[in-house]
Amino acid sequence: MLKKTFLKTLPLLLLGIFYSCKEEQLSNKSTDFTKEFLFTKGIEGPAVDRKGNLYAVNFQKEGTIGKVDKQGKASLFIELPKNSIGNGIRFDKNDNMFIADYVNHTILQVRKDENRVRIYASDSTMNQPNDLAIAPNGNLYASDPNWSNNTGNLWLIKDEKITLLEKDMGTTNGVEVSPNGKKLYVNESVQRNIWVFDINSDGTVTNKKLFKKFTDFGMDGMRCDTQGNLYVCRYGKGTVVMLSPEGKMLREIKLKGKNVTNIAFGGKDKKQCFVTVSDRGCFETFFAKFPGRSF
Repeated sequence: MLKKTFLKTLPLLLLGIFYSCKEEQLSNKSTDFTKEFLFTKGIEGPAVDRKGNLYAVNFQKEGTIGKVDKQGKASLFIELPKNSIGNGIRFDKNDNMFIADYVNHTILQVRKDENRVRIYASDSTMNQPNDLAIAPNGNLYASDPNWSNNTGNLWLIKDEKITLLEKDMGTTNGVEVSPNGKKLYVNESVQRNIWVFDINSDGTVTNKKLFKKFTDFGMDGMRCDTQGNLYVCRYGKGTVVMLSPEGKMLREIKLKGKNVTNIAFGGKDKKQCFVTVSDRGCFETFFAKFPGRSF
């Protein structure tokens, strides 16, 4: 009887070992996806369109957006008008591109299948819109640091209008929305805090709480996977950390460069992470256990 039971459970045991080994194959070190210095030290963004193409700002020179194909070959996608310089990029569900232009205090848009930049929303009281997050309903959120005095704001961009949500925060930088669209994460680079807000039905936020505090190094861009885990770029440390929805550190990936600026999910199954590294002017890549919640 014992022998028969063991034989029945053996396939399940082997299956468990297989999946355990498969999980262990996820490396905590990155590899290069593009060549070094194809982008300037201002490389940021990044975002992936529905066709799997990867984008980042400042390809070869400031004020441009570069496009990277699935083989890591980069080319010029578009030049921004009026001395604009982009930072964060996001795509909506219709594959329209949004760009935070920190020079002209605007959110720019490039509509799907167009090669023309238009102003989507603008507010002269913004410091310098930095990173963008997009909610499942299409609402955009923008961080807005003032590096000169280590403060920052948080904005909602909805129906081509900009609304101030929170002012006089620390140096707001990375921003992201949870998979269910109910939580907004915002980090402060200098203060090393990550805050979480509840998102109301109208897109405004309430109930600000401290989600995570680090004691060393800065932070930059952030992205969530489908399970609600938050991937945070640790600028100066050269790592990306994976935090659970409760703020527990689950994983830390070491990159070759130190100045890690931002991250996006893409690839065939949305499990490939593409990371912009400013001191190397390139993309590095690693794989995640779960798909990204959005490109």
